[in-house]
Amino acid sequence: MNIPSNTSQPRSRNGSKKTGPSRNGQARSGRSRAPTAPVVPDPTREIAYDIVRGVIENRRMLETTLGRSQEAREAEPRDRAAAHRLGAATLRHLGTLSAVLEPFLRKQPPEPVRVALLIGACQLLFLETPPHAAVGTTVNLLRRRDLAPFAGLANAVLRKVATQGATLLEGLDQERLNIPGWMWSSWKYLGPGVARRIARGLAQEAPLDLTLKPDVPPMEEGIVLPTGSVRFPAGTRVPDLPGFEEGTFWVQDAAAALPARLLAAKPGEHVADLCAAPGGKTAQLACTGAQVTALERDPSRLERLKENLTRLKLDTVKTVCADAAAWQPELPLDAILLDAPCSATGTARRHPDALWIKRPRDLAALIEAQTGLLAAAARMLKPGGRLVYAVCSLQQEEGPDQARKIAGQFGLKADPIRPEEMQDLPEALTPEGWVRTHPGLWPDLGGMDGFFAARFVKES
Repeated sequence: MNIPSNTSQPRSRNGSKKTGPSRNGQARSGRSRAPTAPVVPDPTREIAYDIVRGVIENRRMLETTLGRSQEAREAEPRDRAAAHRLGAATLRHLGTLSAVLEPFLRKQPPEPVRVALLIGACQLLFLETPPHAAVGTTVNLLRRRDLAPFAGLANAVLRKVATQGATLLEGLDQERLNIPGWMWSSWKYLGPGVARRIARGLAQEAPLDLTLKPDVPPMEEGIVLPTGSVRFPAGTRVPDLPGFEEGTFWVQDAAAALPARLLAAKPGEHVADLCAAPGGKTAQLACTGAQVTALERDPSRLERLKENLTRLKLDTVKTVCADAAAWQPELPLDAILLDAPCSATGTARRHPDALWIKRPRDLAALIEAQTGLLAAAARMLKPGGRLVYAVCSLQQEEGPDQARKIAGQFGLKADPIRPEEMQDLPEALTPEGWVRTHPGLWPDLGGMDGFFAARFVKES
């Protein structure tokens, strides 16, 4: 991706070009010094800078920064999208970029300066931005952020990156560098070499996956995946696709579409999606003819869910703003889908900030919340009712460990997923009858998110 440059000649307030000093050091206007030229605003780099700083310095999610930033809200859609991609690319290659910069820095600069250098280096090494644009816009960014004393440092360091960086990359273990050490070690349970395959998948920008309504013919423009999802290249504008206004599809990663399918909801069954927003799984359940209740405790996320269901013309879904841990249906349910809140490490292709804002200590609270939701779900089910527990996490504690712990508790027994249910993705089926996907699968097709899913039945 080429990030647009913004290196045009600054102009004075009356619109004329700045002429600069003469050869003898005096300004051509006759003054002893030319006035400082204003730095041209650059929304793409400004917003990307805030995104990366939010993640690195405050462990703030990328989307949170975008939502809070007035500059991001006021930016043109093109600038906002470019900023998102630049910030995400910097986070995706964060370890590698830090290693490339290290030889050119005698000591670590202040963190805000380092962030600017990371963004500049990312443009040079991974986004094919012309050197003059990557260097110039980084220098201007520092000046606009009251960091002008470091402009010379940025200019010198990034020029070296432009000429020597590609050579340095050849000697780096990029896959290992771009994954936090604790996370890399935690993935060893998946098997030899899988952590490296995951890292290789995370280095690529995620494509766009769609789920089509059952009666909609395949889209000629996309690639139909083995599981039935339709894939488009990264950066595809969803509203521009045919059928968007008519509500014929919704955005949903191919792996995210599996848990609802495994619930096997039937027409007329009373089914609940307990953590429903943004609504992709709810839509899948509604398309089966089941009577679906969608729960979401966050009012803003519930509104987004409703908007999505309205566009899809799925008006039979009952939406409820409630905490699933305390909610109780009027009658016991036939089936429940619980895509529980988790560390979301499986979504790092789309949200590379997840790699850098999570810590091992964060898992304890998430696991406790998941266990509480599982207990609540069991209370909602009728005898013989089905439960699919899913998390978009690659962590053992949130997936296999939870499944083992829950089997036999709360009146739930394991209901292993059968090979014939996963014929289109057999490599994701585990010996225990669980489904485990990760970004290292389908490398030739563009990968997939990391999901874990296990199925249970409530005993009579």
